[in-house]
Amino acid sequence: MEIAEFRLRFNLHSLALQDPAAFPHIGLRKAAVLIALQDIGGELHLILTQRPMHLRAHPGQVSFPGGKIEPEDVNAIAAALREAEEEIGLSRNNVDVLGTFPPYNTFTGFEITPVVGIVKQTFVLKLDPGEVADCFTVPLSFFIDPSHRHQKFFLRQGHYYSVHVMPYQQRFIWGATAAIIDHLCRQLSIPADFI
Repeated sequence: MEIAEFRLRFNLHSLALQDPAAFPHIGLRKAAVLIALQDIGGELHLILTQRPMHLRAHPGQVSFPGGKIEPEDVNAIAAALREAEEEIGLSRNNVDVLGTFPPYNTFTGFEITPVVGIVKQTFVLKLDPGEVADCFTVPLSFFIDPSHRHQKFFLRQGHYYSVHVMPYQQRFIWGATAAIIDHLCRQLSIPADFI
């Protein structure tokens, strides 16, 4: 998918039907992530990171650049851009922000606001080793194919939870990151003859 088609599909599709996980809850810690899309050879790729194994929370998991919304952040967009700059060296001035998705609530106590943006120019990765073990890209077309997006149910503390999973090469993308990717792909699923 090219940038022009992505912009059109992103802007046309209604967000009226929300996932139950997006409904507001009280007492959740607020966070923001950047769904950064980069044009590589005429095809959009998602930028993803892998968390280091030494972290207490979610060690080794694949995630988007992002983190907790700090008091100095004016909003979720500012937080996502700040975190991406700190974690992978993606300057906030190098991102064309298209908008946000409604917050995604996790059963681990976070309300995550996904911020969608296009990387304007190629940039040199500068990883913060305290936050990021690796950074890589995945073609958006891989995720748009529904056969690559799966949903499993797990029992935790007496409740069943739906968990999205998306294996990609040697990576295993799951949880909130996979759920947000699934939401993005459903957002883009306007039939081609409608555009």
